[in-house]
Amino acid sequence: MGLAIRDHDYHTYAEYLNWPEDCRYELVDGVAYLMAPAPTLEHQDVAGEIYFQLRRALEGKPCRAFIAPVDVRLPKADEADERIDTVVQPDVLVVCDETKLDRRGVRGAPDLVVEVLSPATASHDQLLKRRVYERAGVLEYWLVHPADRVLTVYRLVEGQFGKPDVYELLGHTPLGVLPGVTIAWDALVRRLPKPEY
Repeated sequence: MGLAIRDHDYHTYAEYLNWPEDCRYELVDGVAYLMAPAPTLEHQDVAGEIYFQLRRALEGKPCRAFIAPVDVRLPKADEADERIDTVVQPDVLVVCDETKLDRRGVRGAPDLVVEVLSPATASHDQLLKRRVYERAGVLEYWLVHPADRVLTVYRLVEGQFGKPDVYELLGHTPLGVLPGVTIAWDALVRRLPKPEY
């Protein structure tokens, strides 16, 4: 299931900034996609726990972790902000280059992006946003599947995401882009509702 499209017009970040705050959108190549309603508690618990672990692990280091909503502007070249046509809000992200940070959020590819999948956003995150993150140069892209207890990891190799690695949400998973940093799953998974079959 895909996310609803706002309309069939081409939009830029300049327009996006003037839209009402009660409706959240992501822009991908000028197309405005309506964000899903408020995520489930399960989704928020997973995103929050990953953010918490990253934030703690990065204390005193140059990289910074953020949790949605944060606008990530992904220019295709050196266009001015108002002309950017791709603005996304990853669930969790890490940025190691402080020059990419400003009051409005992030301009340029984060080093790590984590999306927590839900039925409403799964195809959007796995297909459309994966291509966007690859094109932008995100070094590592994690897709967390809470219902299936699976993690899919894409890593950028020579400008493209290679074949993904798939892990169970068990023990610890190391981040390739942040040596020495791992995400621990066991306590989190015990809190999640039992899978429905």
